[in-house]
Amino acid sequence: MLLSGVIVTLLLGLLSWTSLSLWKNYTTARQIGLPIVLSPVTPLNLFWILSWRLFPQILLLKYLLPFGLDRWARCTYIGWSFDDKHALHDELGEIFTIVTPGGNEVVIADPETAQVVFSRRKEYIKPAVMYEQLNVFGPNLNTVEGEDWQRHRRLTAPSFNEKVSSQVWSEARRQAQDMASSWARKGLEGTSETVEDTATLTLHVLTSAGFGMSYPFRHATQTPTDGHKMTYRDSLSICLKNIITFAILPKKVLRLKWLPSKLRTLGQAMQEFQRYMQETLAHERELVSGRTAVSGNLVSAMLKASEESQQSGGKDAGLKISLADDEIFGNIFAYSLAGHETTANTIATALVLLASYPNYQRWLAEEIGNVCSDSSQPETWDYDTVFPRLQRCLAVMYETLRLYGSIVFIPKATSAESAKTLSYAGKYYTIPPSTFVTINVQALHTDPGSWGPDCLTWRPDRWIETSDSGASRLLNPKPGTFVPWADGPRNCPGQKFAQVEFVAVLATLFSGFQVRPVLQKGQSEEEARRWLQCMADGSKISAITLQMQEPKKVALEWVRRG
Repeated sequence: MLLSGVIVTLLLGLLSWTSLSLWKNYTTARQIGLPIVLSPVTPLNLFWILSWRLFPQILLLKYLLPFGLDRWARCTYIGWSFDDKHALHDELGEIFTIVTPGGNEVVIADPETAQVVFSRRKEYIKPAVMYEQLNVFGPNLNTVEGEDWQRHRRLTAPSFNEKVSSQVWSEARRQAQDMASSWARKGLEGTSETVEDTATLTLHVLTSAGFGMSYPFRHATQTPTDGHKMTYRDSLSICLKNIITFAILPKKVLRLKWLPSKLRTLGQAMQEFQRYMQETLAHERELVSGRTAVSGNLVSAMLKASEESQQSGGKDAGLKISLADDEIFGNIFAYSLAGHETTANTIATALVLLASYPNYQRWLAEEIGNVCSDSSQPETWDYDTVFPRLQRCLAVMYETLRLYGSIVFIPKATSAESAKTLSYAGKYYTIPPSTFVTINVQALHTDPGSWGPDCLTWRPDRWIETSDSGASRLLNPKPGTFVPWADGPRNCPGQKFAQVEFVAVLATLFSGFQVRPVLQKGQSEEEARRWLQCMADGSKISAITLQMQEPKKVALEWVRRG
C-alpha cells in the first residue's frame, strides 16, 4: 500500500512538472510568433527514447490522432525528418517551433534562413549535449567554439589537401578492385554483405590515406604490432561502432575488469587506439625533427600545421596557437567517425539503387569508357586527369545524398547569453537564448519548390546540365537547397575526401561489372528491383546516421561486363 502511494505521488509529481514546463515553454514560443507543434515528450529524453525504441507502436499515433494532434508524434523521435520529408513544412510553413517540456526547437527548411544560420557560427553554436561523446579522446573541431574553434579549423583544414586526395584515389581504387573480384567470385548466389563490405572498404581507405596503415580488402587474421593486443584497424573499428556507448559510460568505467566482456573489449579497444595514436604521433614528430619527408597522411599534415604555427607564433605565455596532443587525438577520432560510416552508407545505398536502375549503370559505364583511356585497368587512372571528368559518378553521389544522406538534420542552438533575430518572409523573429535551432536537411532536399514535382524520385541525371555548346556540367544548386556537408564556416572539411573516395569506388566497379538483384523463388526481376527501392526508402537512423534496415535480406549478383 505504501509503495503504491509512493508511485502515485511520483507520477503526479512528474505530470505536474511536465505540465508546468510545457506551459512555460509554450508561453515563450508564442512570443517568437512562429507556428507551433505542442509535444508532451522531449526528443532527447532518455525514457522517451527507450520507450519508442522498445515499443515503436507508440509512433503509430502519427497516423491515428485527428485534428492535427498527430503532429507531435511525427516530429519528436530521432530521424523523423527522413520519414516526414517536406510534409510538415507543407502544412505549417518553412519554419516552425516544436514546444516540449525540455525546451523549444525552431525547425528550419527555408534555404535562405538556413544559410544565415550556417554563416553565423558565433550566434548559432553546436549544442554540447549532442556532441559531448565525440570528446572521448580529446577536444576536436566538432566540440569546441569561439577562438578554440578557429584554432582547430586553421590547423586541421590543411590535412585535407590534394596529396591526401591522391592517396584516397589510389587506395579506394585498389580496395574496390579487390571487393569487386570478391563479389564476382560468388557467382549466381550473389553477395548479401554489401553494407559490411563497403564499411570495410571505407575503413581501409581511412587507415591508409589517413594514418599510413594499409590493409588488404580480404585479410587473413592480422597479428597486432609489438606491445599491442589488437590491430590498429580493429581497435578503431570497435570504437567507431560503439560511439553511443561513449555517451553513456565514461572512459574510466570502461577500464573496470568486472564489466561484461563486450564492454571490456570496448575498453581495451579504446586503450589500444589511444596507444596507436600516441605512437603514430611520436613517429611523425621524429620525421619532422630529423627533417625527413613526412608521410603525407592526415596525421602528418595536422602535426606539420601545428608545429609550424608554434614556431611562427613565438612563445608568448597564455597564447594557445598550436594543438595539444589530446586535441590531435580528438580530431583524429572525429575525422575517423565522419569519414567512415557516412561514406560507407552512401556507397552501399548507391549500389542498391543502381542495382534497381540498370539504365543508370549503363549511363555510368558510358562516361567511364569515354573518360578512361583504358577502362579495364583502373590502377592506371591518374587522379588529376580522371577524377574531375567523372561527373556522372559524382552525380550519383549527390542524388544519393539528397534523398538518403547519412545526416538528415543539423542541430544548432542559440547561445545562453542573448536572444538572436532571424529574418524570414519579410518579418523578424526573436529566438530566445538556449533554444535549439535545427536545419531540416531532409526537408530542404525534398522541397518540390527547389527540386520539382519528382523531388522524391532518385534520378542522378538531374545533376547533369548541358551548355549551349553541348558540353556537360554538374548542376550548381541554389544556396541552401543542398547541404549534405552543412555550409558556411563550419562545413565539413572532409567533403573532398568523401567525393574522391566515392567516385573512385563507383568508377572502378562499373568499369568492368554490372549488378543485379538475385531473384527469390517466384519473384520477377521487376519485383526484385522494386524491393531494392523499398529497402532504401525504409532506411532509419541507427545510432547517429541513416542506414538501410536488414540489408542482408537482399543479395546482389556482380557480373563482368561484356
